[in-house]
Amino acid sequence: MGTETVQQTSSAPEAPKPFSVTLLIRRYNPEVRDDAYWEDFDVQLYPTDRILDALHKIKWDQDGSLSFRRSCAHGICGSDAMRINGRNRLACKTLIKDLDISKPIYVEAIKGLPLEKDLIVDMDPFFDAYRAVQPFLQPETPAEPGKERLQSVAERERFDDTTKCILCAACTTSCPVFWTDGQYFGPAAIVNAHRFIFDSRDDKAQVRLDILNETEGVWRCRTTFNCTDACPRGIQVTKAIAEVKSALRTGKVK
Repeated sequence: MGTETVQQTSSAPEAPKPFSVTLLIRRYNPEVRDDAYWEDFDVQLYPTDRILDALHKIKWDQDGSLSFRRSCAHGICGSDAMRINGRNRLACKTLIKDLDISKPIYVEAIKGLPLEKDLIVDMDPFFDAYRAVQPFLQPETPAEPGKERLQSVAERERFDDTTKCILCAACTTSCPVFWTDGQYFGPAAIVNAHRFIFDSRDDKAQVRLDILNETEGVWRCRTTFNCTDACPRGIQVTKAIAEVKSALRTGKVK
């Protein structure tokens, strides 16, 4: 009995090909010149590459002096916040395929904080505001030995959204008030105050509300929604600020 051999042909999909993308990066090096300037770089990228990948290729293959912050590269550490085409984003979460590559992609440092070099800013004023709102649990009575401080699902849900903050400063540095008022706490500090003001286990809500009731506190917010649009974690920042304002007006927290 003969054996018949059947030839099967399969056409494998073609591997994606890279294409050239132009990045215009705002450079600044105070050791070389006093002013910032734009410099363009052509990079070979794939659609699923991120802006962070493009910056790595530039630094590793074209100009080792390019300076920027990054760490986890997965949208958790928040260290690579920058302005991409005029919007605050995380470089590690911004895919090339989501941008218009028929035009140059503009990349610059976030605004409102002192520029140190290229895409790096001094984060000290941001963290000073964060620390000023006392963003840590402050219960007046100790927990029972060997027991946790319990919360209901509803109590946790009350502040769940604002626990997502990764302190990237994207919201704060998208705020026009923060750009022009060096004393304003900024959205991120208010978000982190909200996280504890509405925590049922905490007893120092009024202390934080008093801090945010100052001239440069929560009342400087103009509700432009820039902060909400900029948040890479999807936090409803403007809503959180409104809830803090409401707590100040009504005196109701829990």
